[in-house]
Amino acid sequence: MANETVFKRYRGNPIITAKAVPRANSIHNSAIVRYGDEYKGIFRVDEIDMNYTLHLGRSKDGIKWDIEPDPIKMKSDDPEVFVTDHSYDPRVTKLGDIYIVTWCNAGAGGPCIGLATTKDFKTFKQLENPLPPANRNCVIFPEKINGKFAMLHRPSDRGHTPFGDVFYAESPDLVYWGHHRFVFGPKGGWQSTKVGPGPHPIRTKEGWLLIYHGVWTSCNGYIYSAGGALLDLKKPWKVLYRTRDYLMYPTEMYERVGDVPNVLFPSSAVVEGDRLRLYYGCADTCIGMAEASVSEIVKFIKKRSFK
Repeated sequence: MANETVFKRYRGNPIITAKAVPRANSIHNSAIVRYGDEYKGIFRVDEIDMNYTLHLGRSKDGIKWDIEPDPIKMKSDDPEVFVTDHSYDPRVTKLGDIYIVTWCNAGAGGPCIGLATTKDFKTFKQLENPLPPANRNCVIFPEKINGKFAMLHRPSDRGHTPFGDVFYAESPDLVYWGHHRFVFGPKGGWQSTKVGPGPHPIRTKEGWLLIYHGVWTSCNGYIYSAGGALLDLKKPWKVLYRTRDYLMYPTEMYERVGDVPNVLFPSSAVVEGDRLRLYYGCADTCIGMAEASVSEIVKFIKKRSFK
C-alpha cells in the first residue's frame, strides 16, 4: 500500500488519458477550476507530432471530462503576442470576475510565461508575456496583494533545467511586473534539485497554502514529488513553514511509468469548504486526482516542517 500521507488518491486514477483527444500522445500537467455548477479545465495536450497545445475541457463532476479536439484560439490586440506550438503546463486562477490563465509559452527566444484572461471560457484575451525567457512555471494569487496582482514563478533555462527557485512578483495591470523577491529554493532530500509553484496559493488563517513540486536527482534521473508551504498573508515571499517530508511521491504504476517516469506534478487544486481536490500530472502521460482536508494539510506542514 502506498504511503498516502494526508492525501488519498482517487481509486479510478488516472482520470484523463490520451484517449480523450484524437491527436494526443499524452495529456498531463493541466489546470482545473470550478465554474458555476460545473468544472472547466485548460489541458496540456502533447500531440502526435510532439507539439504542445492547450485545449479547453468541461466536466460536471471534475472526474469525467469532455476535452475539445482543437486547441484554444486566443485573441490579442498585438499580432506579435500569440500562443506558440510549444505551450504547456497551464495554471488558472479566479480573481474577482475574471479567470487568469498562465502557461509556458515556449518560442524562438526560449521558454517564457504566457498570460491570458477570460470570463466565460469562450473568449480568451492574451496579454503580453509577463516575464522574459527563460521561465517555465507561473501561478497568479487569487486576490491582490497590497493592491497589486501577484504571482509566484520559477526562472529556468533553455534546456531541461537542472536548477529551480521560486520567486515572487507584483503588477498593477498584469503587464508590467516588478517588486521581485526570492521565496525559496531547493533544500535537501526529495526537493534538493529544484522546486516550483503548483496550484494557485490558497488563503488560510495560517497563511497562504502553497502546494509545490520538488525534484531530486537519483541515479536514474529526476523524481518529481509534491510538497507544501505556508507563506505570510501580507508578504507572501516570507516562508512561515515548509515541509521537510513530501505530501505525495510517485508510488503508483501510472506515476512511475510513462513518457517521463517518476513524475508527480501538482498543477491545480479545487477547494470546497475544507476539502481540497488536487489534480496532478502523472509521468508526463496522464492526469491523476487526490483529495485531502485543507486543515489536515496545514497541520501536516506545520508538524513536518524544517526546523
